[in-house]
Amino acid sequence: MTLQTWTCSKLVSTSLCYRPVPAKLRTVSYVQKAFVSSSPVQSFRPLEALPTIGVDTFREQYFQPERPAVLPRSHFKSIPAVTKWFKHNDVSTTEKHRSTARLNTEYLLRYASHALVPLELTRPAEDPGQITSKGNGSENQRQPSAETMSFVQFDAPLSLFLEWMQSTETRHHMERIYLAQCQLYNLPSPLQRDLEAPDLVRKAGLDDIYDTNLWMGRPPTYTPLHRDPNPNLFVQLAGQKVVRLIAPAMGQTLFDSIRAQLGQSGGKHAAAFRGAEMMQGRERALLEDAVWSESDTDEGIFIADGYAFEAHLGAGDGLFIPKGWWHSIKGVGDGVTASVSVLLLSFCCDRSRY
Repeated sequence: MTLQTWTCSKLVSTSLCYRPVPAKLRTVSYVQKAFVSSSPVQSFRPLEALPTIGVDTFREQYFQPERPAVLPRSHFKSIPAVTKWFKHNDVSTTEKHRSTARLNTEYLLRYASHALVPLELTRPAEDPGQITSKGNGSENQRQPSAETMSFVQFDAPLSLFLEWMQSTETRHHMERIYLAQCQLYNLPSPLQRDLEAPDLVRKAGLDDIYDTNLWMGRPPTYTPLHRDPNPNLFVQLAGQKVVRLIAPAMGQTLFDSIRAQLGQSGGKHAAAFRGAEMMQGRERALLEDAVWSESDTDEGIFIADGYAFEAHLGAGDGLFIPKGWWHSIKGVGDGVTASVSVLLLSFCCDRSRY
């Protein structure tokens, strides 16, 4: 069975439940006076890892007040999938964020034959002139233009995805396949058990889990700016990712500004459920440029200091993303990148300061 067979015959709805948001690297001080800053943010503020974390500290200082946080490095390395699904390079702690991982396909293929998973296929433009050179992590390779890439979502056997990933170890593919937003119940039972809820979730009394999703692919990977309806404990299983976060009100303003550029209405309703439009064409280009452009020459929106952060994650690291915080994610480096997002049930918190 070839990839093309599944791409043509197993296409699914293009209305993925991403809940995105958009616009310029710097965020609006002129729209809401409460957010006015005397100077623009030159970059997203680094979100440093906490040295230690206790259950009560996490619940009272981060979960309840809805503050983003990078948990202590390697805090989640005991999750079985980290060591069962991947073969990690043996590197020192100081080199961990340059480490690479390979899939343990021998183990995963034992259970993959009957599982169907959601995949995203991204293909570059036919015109070589639409290919640009970009650096990302340790990579410096030619990437397709965001506006000219084609994007398709489809269901396929997990074994097909694993075989494709295995083939990328020996040859380069211009097309990219990403296992994206795969719900835990789509996986075979043995693999579900490998993604057990982290101790921090259970011990903090937060084990009423709304949803659990798996993300896996080969860098560069990209998830556009969006927001989740629930608190999100985002755990890196293998490889490296960079996450940029923007506080709720500022992110909404950013999103509305992108919608305005597209001649479309904004507001919270428009951001609730998004589809393939944010993964291709002009919307994707505007979204990506708004959050990830490093240019200081463009005029854009300004984000008051303290409302935009950047987190770097390696295998076993975790990031708490509070409900409503906008975020965009890139997989960087070499090898395999994989993550799991645990969406938690929450209660109403005071978020007036955002």
